[in-house]
Amino acid sequence: MSAEVETMFYTRTAPWHDLGTRVEDAPGSKEALEAAGLNWQVIQKEICTQDGRIIPGFRANIRDQDQRVLGVVTNRYKVVQNEEAFAFTDQLLGEGVTYETAGSLQDGRRTWILARLPQRYIISGDEITPYLVFMNSHDGTGAIKAAMTPVRVVCQNTLNLALATAKRSWSTNHTGDIRGKLKDAEQTLLYAGHYMKELGKAIDQLNQIRLSDQRVYEYIDELFPIMEEATEMQKKNIVRLRDDVKLRYFEAPDLRNTGKNAYRFINAVSDFATHAKPLKERTNYRESLFGRTVEGNILIDKAYQMVKAA
Repeated sequence: MSAEVETMFYTRTAPWHDLGTRVEDAPGSKEALEAAGLNWQVIQKEICTQDGRIIPGFRANIRDQDQRVLGVVTNRYKVVQNEEAFAFTDQLLGEGVTYETAGSLQDGRRTWILARLPQRYIISGDEITPYLVFMNSHDGTGAIKAAMTPVRVVCQNTLNLALATAKRSWSTNHTGDIRGKLKDAEQTLLYAGHYMKELGKAIDQLNQIRLSDQRVYEYIDELFPIMEEATEMQKKNIVRLRDDVKLRYFEAPDLRNTGKNAYRFINAVSDFATHAKPLKERTNYRESLFGRTVEGNILIDKAYQMVKAA
């Protein structure tokens, strides 16, 4: 058992899972974008039928670097260039911020820059670092978004709980007064400070909720139910997932000094959601996990709601 635990709990990586290019030495977003190879422009061109007729109301967003079509959008869509969008993070965050990674997903359709905020939080004895991800899209399917994600330093677990008392993100679409909308994003930093304050209260409350081992087993079974129509292989896979979370709850070295309580349970679920390899690893697994890290993870939120309702 100890060998399994060592493998599982000492090889964790940051929740961004090595996506993008590390740019922590970049003094500003412009340098970060150049280091990450995102210093290209999006141009718009009319769309024509095969016989040369222009299709009204739509345009193609094209990357000037290689003429790749990133998406088809309406005439109302306003392009926000990478440099333009991410330069806003310099103004938004100010001094003391460290850029860590930047990159693109889906062949340039979505781009992001990740910054570590300078504030240091100690909550219930844990050091928790807030990160800000600023994301942009060029395919017409996604919004411009700024999201704050807290990470527990000792184990790199994300703690972006869906709190009813605080927001941790801001977003807007690519229409209307884009410059004015970006200005509104300054509220994201206010969200970050308020969110961390409310997260501290939530963690203190979780530490007060004692859990018996049997209750932990019941919660895990509820998180990973076995349906009546499940095949034997499906049942076996669910049992493997359950055992994985149990191992993280009972054996994780960073939780040994944490009481058997709801906070320990949330960390075990977050550890699983943030770092566990899927039963079948698809090619876009890392991108999907990155998206859930930024947007919020349904499994972590479900676990949080379960223990709060107890």
